[in-house]
Amino acid sequence: MPKRGKKYREAVASYDKTTLFEVPEAMKHVVETSKAKFDETIEVHIKLGVDGRHADQQVRGAIVLPHGTGKSKKVLVFAKGPKAAEAEAAGADYVGAEEMAQKIQSENWFDFDVVVATPDMMGVVGRLGKILGPKGLMPNPKSGTVTMDVEKALAEIKAGKVEYRLDKTNIIHTPIGKASFGPEKLQDNFNALLEAVVKAKPAAAKGQYLRSVTVASTMGPGVKVNPALIQF
Repeated sequence: MPKRGKKYREAVASYDKTTLFEVPEAMKHVVETSKAKFDETIEVHIKLGVDGRHADQQVRGAIVLPHGTGKSKKVLVFAKGPKAAEAEAAGADYVGAEEMAQKIQSENWFDFDVVVATPDMMGVVGRLGKILGPKGLMPNPKSGTVTMDVEKALAEIKAGKVEYRLDKTNIIHTPIGKASFGPEKLQDNFNALLEAVVKAKPAAAKGQYLRSVTVASTMGPGVKVNPALIQF
């Protein structure tokens, strides 16, 4: 284990790490323990009582957070003709087709945070699956990134849309803002995300759905939220 810095040790000492907090208290602690010299991102880590290896227990979706994420995202749109023009007018950072796929393949180019594609471009984008997939960048209809409504997709992404999906250990990791947002705005974003995740509960899921919920800043310790008190 690497030795933790003084600020981290002080942050841990400022509260009981074993306590399961109510949401307002958790947000207060995660902001207070954000001690870095930059504006730290606040993330939620949600362990679910599902088995993501089964298709009927997958949990995935997207939501526009009430207060955004505090980070402006660069968007690459795969589109042609009028839809390419629509994407440019709507504020896409990069727009193209085969030439963009070639740039990613040959130059290992990843100067973007989100990929949007019109359905007719998925033949081109699909060939990038092994490159984009592991990075979580593959467009998907469930997250609204495979769509003919390019303008709407861009508006939502720029407004603070986040995707949530299970990792291999059945945990969702999603940013809900910056420490500078303060506890109240972070709580609004947290509630919006958790409500979406709860509503996305698969019918095949058995037993306790929300196993554990933790919030943490980029450099700070995790603060545990009591999952039993999260109800929508």
